[in-house]
This record gives sequence, C-alpha cells and structure tokens, in this order.
Amino acid sequence: MSQPCDRRAKVKLPGKLDPTLKEFWSENPWELVNEGHNLSMYERNRLWMNQRGKGFLDFSYLTGTDSEGDGRSVVAADFRNNGQMDLIVRQVGGGPLSLYENNFPLRHYLKVSLRGTRSNRQGIGSQLTAEAGDLKQVRELYPLNSYLSQAPSIAHFGLGDATRIERLTIRWPSGEKQVLTNLKADQHIIVTEGKQGDAAWETIVPGKPIAP
Repeated sequence: MSQPCDRRAKVKLPGKLDPTLKEFWSENPWELVNEGHNLSMYERNRLWMNQRGKGFLDFSYLTGTDSEGDGRSVVAADFRNNGQMDLIVRQVGGGPLSLYENNFPLRHYLKVSLRGTRSNRQGIGSQLTAEAGDLKQVRELYPLNSYLSQAPSIAHFGLGDATRIERLTIRWPSGEKQVLTNLKADQHIIVTEGKQGDAAWETIVPGKPIAP
C-alpha cells in the first residue's frame, strides 16, 4: 500500500493483482473507506516468548492473547507495580482496551528511570547495560512503542534469580558514560546524569515525592 504525504497524490497499480488472494489496490490510501475497502482482516493476535535467544514459543492460546479484536497497538509495562511486565492492547472490536496480566512466578527485577542534565530531561535515547553474573541485558530508552502508543520512560531488567546488578552502564545522548555498581534488585531507581557513586541514584517509592 502506498502512503503519500500528499492526500491528492495517486500511485498507479504497479502490477497484476491476484484475485485468489483477494488483493486490491487503491491509488490513494486516503480514499480506502470511500472505495469500500477495509484493511481489518481479523487475524488472531499472537504472543511469542523468547527462550533466552534460542528461539520463540507461541503462547497465544495458553495466555488468551489470541484475540480476534483487530489489535492496533500494544504497550508492555509494569501496570501493577510488582516488577512484572504486563501488556495492554488497543484494538478495534472485542472491546477497545485489553489488559493481559503477567501471572508467571515472581522473579527479581530492576527498573531504572533517568534524569538528564546535559542530555534531555528523561534521558531518551540512552543505552543501559546491566550485568548480573553471567546475565547481560541491554535496553535502549525509547518510550515510543507501536502505533499511536507510548510506554513509560523506564528501562526494565528481568533478573531471574539474581538479587543484585553488579554493574549498570549508562551511555547518555550527551556522550557521557556513567557506571553504577552493586545495585540491589527489586526496586525502581532514578539516576541523575553526571553524578557518581551512591549520590547518582535514589529509590523511587510509590506515593513519595522525589527531588526535582
């Protein structure tokens, strides 16, 4: 499908259509509805679980996420503030919003928010690397998630059985490299760019104001 920035633009059919696949072509996608077309094909949604880089398992049916609701966007975030990532799906049909709770056994985690000084205030664009034993995870802080959706500006690290992060390396958009060590698991911290040692971070307690 073409997506011209000019609503008046028209793109000619580039080849033959396959009627057995019910293919169609619109010279201007802004006119899809007026032409009687519908892109909602009601494919069932899918949830794939990563096996530590060794492949993926289809958990769609077991978790009830295989909805026919024509999903349009999804956000993964800790909606219950218990250290587990849940999913919220925005869809057309089947109810506008669906929240899928993560009910796997609780494991250890660390959530990290950023407070930029030389960089932008929320540290968007930063790269965070957490090391705990033989576990190494990399997160890039880009809250934009999918179509018309945005996740919280939080880097979430699932630590499994590890009770602390031995080394957290933050590469800020300003170019600064900041290293924190020996961080206890199962907390949400905010890190200030440019500070060192224990003065660089503080624990976020729900309902308790944090320093500006």
